[in-house]
Amino acid sequence: MPDTLSAIRVLLVDDHQVVRRGLRTFLEVQDDIEVVGEAADGAEGVARARALDPDVVLMDLKMPGVDGIEALRTLKEEGSRARILIVTSFTEHRTMVPALRAGAAGYVYKDVDPEALAGAIRSVHAGHVLLQPELAEALLADAGPRPPQGRGGTLTEREREVLGHISDGRSNREIARSLHLSEKTVKTHVSNILMKLDLADRTQAALWAVRHGESR
Repeated sequence: MPDTLSAIRVLLVDDHQVVRRGLRTFLEVQDDIEVVGEAADGAEGVARARALDPDVVLMDLKMPGVDGIEALRTLKEEGSRARILIVTSFTEHRTMVPALRAGAAGYVYKDVDPEALAGAIRSVHAGHVLLQPELAEALLADAGPRPPQGRGGTLTEREREVLGHISDGRSNREIARSLHLSEKTVKTHVSNILMKLDLADRTQAALWAVRHGESR
């Protein structure tokens, strides 16, 4: 049984009961992960996330009624602190790009190795962004020619350094260690970056960096 005081609280949102049951069966044997609830569609997922305040939401993309992207956008607009990890059977980049732009922390496929899934949950909970290289290339292609620097011109050199590390999927602790700064200082830089670029979270910052040529 997980330690409920320190376990990562996970909400499962998928319209297939068999999928939810399989995910729950595996995750419940993890010492540091607790499944706190389930939902069968996006609307129910939003309602359950409001009520349960999970750390991580495993969100299917294609569901009847309110789909995963709409549910994700709603949660982000409401200021949910939950990290959204997309669990999907779709491999097309055109399907995944909107989800990442909407604020998803990353994605895994439904046939992912169970241990890799647990690792992905721990990773996004720690603040990482699971942005695969091939998807980053798709984002660059989708964005077309590199746009003018625009709002990025307001960033300081240190903030650009931090942004580069964010695009690598590094947590505040890892960035602090790499740049020889305190975690508090890094957190301040991240907040400034989000404010200056008018972005909602680290995922959007990572995507912004890729699209504007600021990734390392």
